[in-house]
Amino acid sequence: MRALVQAFAPGPEKPPLQDRAQIDRLYRRARLSVLLSITLGYGVAYTCRLGLSVVKKPLIDGGIFTAEELGIIGSAIFYAYAFGKCVNGFLADHANIRVFWPTGVLLSALINIAMGWSAVLGLWVILWALNGWFQGFGAPSGVVAMTQWFSNRERGRIYGIWSTAHSLGEGLTFVGLGGLVSYFGWRAGFLGPGLLCVAVAMVLYLTMRDRPQTLGLPPVSEWKNDHGVALEQARGKSTWQLQLSVLKLPSIWILGLACATMTMTRYGINSWGMLCFQETKGYTELQAGALLALNPLAGILGCVAYGFVSDKLFDARRPPVNLICGLLEIGSLLVIFSASHPLVLTAAFLVYGL
Repeated sequence: MRALVQAFAPGPEKPPLQDRAQIDRLYRRARLSVLLSITLGYGVAYTCRLGLSVVKKPLIDGGIFTAEELGIIGSAIFYAYAFGKCVNGFLADHANIRVFWPTGVLLSALINIAMGWSAVLGLWVILWALNGWFQGFGAPSGVVAMTQWFSNRERGRIYGIWSTAHSLGEGLTFVGLGGLVSYFGWRAGFLGPGLLCVAVAMVLYLTMRDRPQTLGLPPVSEWKNDHGVALEQARGKSTWQLQLSVLKLPSIWILGLACATMTMTRYGINSWGMLCFQETKGYTELQAGALLALNPLAGILGCVAYGFVSDKLFDARRPPVNLICGLLEIGSLLVIFSASHPLVLTAAFLVYGL
């Protein structure tokens, strides 16, 4: 157990560098590497989470599972992901992100490969739940990396860029995996992303970075002279104490409830949208995947715009922009559920993606 803890422990801090030019050069290089890793890496790793959404109709048509059984399997990942994301969020604050996150990606990839070679209901429920737990390494790792490498007044824009990873992953899933499944059958919906993400995990280990101090760099708040938190209140407290103090903030629970309700709609469409359009409108896998891909494509623009708007127009205040986005989401969902014309559905998915 001690060896496992040590494997994930943050690296030792190096003596602080004194050369300002060297500090700036290392910071710029490491920040770019971290941002690309958490964005592109998370986007590709996302394909290991949504494979089941693409293969539902082939599984039903082949008599392998019923829609009810697929619902049970699908729910397993969401419960495990929710719990895992919470627990792993606490652990990520204490971990070496360079090791922690690639490990989650690798284990998720291996589970997808295992599912591509089996078709047993009980085993799938267990494996898909474990997949949810290891997928729960990703978001906390991305957030921790952002707070370690980017200052408070940058994080809206950086979070917006990072959030495009969800859209990239959904687009790759609905279009890329849709094509794979169309030509090679349902097993390709798991084997394809599994094999791809084994390679991604290896790349992430090379491109991710631990805390700035492990490179001899000062904390990002000092480097950018942007102290976003009250340092006096945090001074002398352990990481665990700071984590527990966050749980006492009412705004955190309100934000969590808002995120939960938004996530229900997003995963509802991601999980059942393909099957819904195939069953109710006679779309092929590629047609249904193309329609759902509009959502993440618009999401890329929406995520980036959200970060810049909240940083620049609302002085790093996120709630007003959240409210605007929430109203747009509700309106577009009402259209999606009631419209049937392809052009109207296309427009609604684009607005919903924003």
